[in-house]
Amino acid sequence: MSHKYQTSPPPSRAQSPASTTIPLSYRTGSPLPTPVAYRHDCMTAAAKRYKYLRRLLKFRQMDFEFAAWQMVYLFISPQKVYRNFQYRKQTKAQFARDDPAFVVLLCFWLCVTSVGFALVLRLSVGSFVRFLIYTVCVDTIFAGIVVATALWALTNHYLVKPTCRDQDVEWGYAFDVHLNAYFPPLIILHFFQLFFYHVFISQDWFISRFFGNLLWVFAIGYYIYITFLGYSALPILRQPRAFLFALPLLLVFLAVSLLLRINLCGMLMDFYHYRVL
Repeated sequence: MSHKYQTSPPPSRAQSPASTTIPLSYRTGSPLPTPVAYRHDCMTAAAKRYKYLRRLLKFRQMDFEFAAWQMVYLFISPQKVYRNFQYRKQTKAQFARDDPAFVVLLCFWLCVTSVGFALVLRLSVGSFVRFLIYTVCVDTIFAGIVVATALWALTNHYLVKPTCRDQDVEWGYAFDVHLNAYFPPLIILHFFQLFFYHVFISQDWFISRFFGNLLWVFAIGYYIYITFLGYSALPILRQPRAFLFALPLLLVFLAVSLLLRINLCGMLMDFYHYRVL
């Protein structure tokens, strides 16, 4: 009686490294294996920051077309922007952007809107330079770091699921969410309103105050909604809808500002004007 011997080793029951690299909470539930493009060498946060900052001056390596696509879709369909962040987690082991093209384009828009403010406020060249430095360094970068750090700390402390305590929200992703949410208000309040300020918004009419203050409500509402979408894209968080609780307060804010005859756009112009004098 002849015996048959196996010529191949028995299948291993041990998990492959690829399947253990991605936390289960970040897996999409698909029966497909880990994408081939997934990076198994997960870098530390310091290494990621160094790589990101090193690419800031390498414009040829930046994907400006994709960054521009993201800016457009932050207005028309911000959900699609965060689907790309989820894909980046699956392929590059991080939610945060690794391409500074979005930041570079944002700085470009800050320069454009600063020129518009300089024309509206009739600023001198020196005042324009001070205004641009304040806008980029203080209003965007410093304020963005403060807001992103606060939301990063709050979400990690209060919103992480009990079953995901071994994971946390990336600080870089929190900063990206802030920049995403910051861009629509920037265009609304620093670009769109400039075309209407002198001829309409600055007038002492109720309809002028209503229109100007309504722009602020839309801008803040955009910020809150896009922030909510950013954190709701993280499967390790629970109840991200808490960010939406502030939306009804915007109607109260609008009513109070109108009753007190406050022109929010006028206050912004006065603040910017006296800050650079």
